[in-house]
Amino acid sequence: MKNLIATGIFLCTALLTSAQIDSSLFKRQAVDTTKMSLSMDAVYNRPFLGIGKSPVSLGGYAEVNWQYMGTDGVTDGHQFQMRRLTLFVASTIGKRIKFLTEIELEEGGKEIAIEFAAIDVEMHPLLNLRGGIVMNPIGAFNQNHDGPKWEFTDRPISATQMLPATWSNAGFGLFGKTFSDQWMFGYELYLTGGFDNTIIDNEENKTFLPAAKANSERFEESASGTPLFTGKVEVRHSKIGELGLSYMAGAYNTFLDDGIEVDSKRRLDVFAVDFNTSLPKINTTLTGEFAWVMVDVPSTYTQQYGDKQLGGFVDIVQPVVKRRIFGWDGAVVNVACRLEYVDWNKGTFTETGGNIAEDIWSIMPGISFRPTGQTVMRLNYRYQEQRDLLGNDPALTGGFSFGISSYF
Repeated sequence: MKNLIATGIFLCTALLTSAQIDSSLFKRQAVDTTKMSLSMDAVYNRPFLGIGKSPVSLGGYAEVNWQYMGTDGVTDGHQFQMRRLTLFVASTIGKRIKFLTEIELEEGGKEIAIEFAAIDVEMHPLLNLRGGIVMNPIGAFNQNHDGPKWEFTDRPISATQMLPATWSNAGFGLFGKTFSDQWMFGYELYLTGGFDNTIIDNEENKTFLPAAKANSERFEESASGTPLFTGKVEVRHSKIGELGLSYMAGAYNTFLDDGIEVDSKRRLDVFAVDFNTSLPKINTTLTGEFAWVMVDVPSTYTQQYGDKQLGGFVDIVQPVVKRRIFGWDGAVVNVACRLEYVDWNKGTFTETGGNIAEDIWSIMPGISFRPTGQTVMRLNYRYQEQRDLLGNDPALTGGFSFGISSYF
């Protein structure tokens, strides 16, 4: 698989290098920001580079960061990180038949993953078929996660440590959308592979959905032998904003072995609500997402494995300057703040009735500079408190981070 991906990267690089021979063949396909769109459109709502009359377009983004963080006075010092390099390849195969793939390299190429690789067959605006490796539309961040779209160097805690950010699986689904005056409605329905027993058997020693991402075999074989269902409906009003409701559910454990029942069928259910809006006149942008996770944990497990989790985040972004800066027309300076909270174990101890803590909250103010809409430089400060299972005095984390993220 790595050789296949490496070959694909080499071909993409070769195509981009050929621009030095005849740059007239290449044309940037800019995103139409005046057109209404939904979170479900994020997979295609990216800048691509067209190659002459070829049906293939290329794109991608990169993220590089510096951070200095400390917890309870202990720090690892200055850290420099090439968080990720992501490549997009899109192709129009035929009339109303498209293909797009997203390949992500993290930590300097240590991790290579195909996050999206699907064929779309467009039969009707309200009825389209998608098959391949798809991103399960739980919440909005999972699909709309590109670094250049956000004013913060870190991805939200709730989307990465409670929900498994960039969670994708092999499967099939239907999607569609429609317009009516200032309203837009969209839906997505998928049946895919899913989770496995690592969500309650992992190095974190707690219920931890992101642990299932380490299982690359999920693209070929489902641990439970049953499909994971993910559904979402979205509605947007041009003057009000967008609201999304999503649900993901299915069995996660191996309960049958060669037709013999070896365990009880255990399932998980995830509900999520997301929203985004822009306040008129002052142009303040509000983006938020909240999710509830319910997991059927065996009674033989200790109470440190929670059967209920909840968490979410809210981003507030306020443009303060928009003018020509350092030769960039229409450059923007934003001030921003992210508020986030996660409770990994919602409930009480059976023996005492006392609250099970194990929660975290964080506030992250920052300032960002956008020379263009496709590039962002951002400086953030994080203040965070995290409590353990017993609710002891919280671990205090604080520090600065600076990063650059850009489409290319």
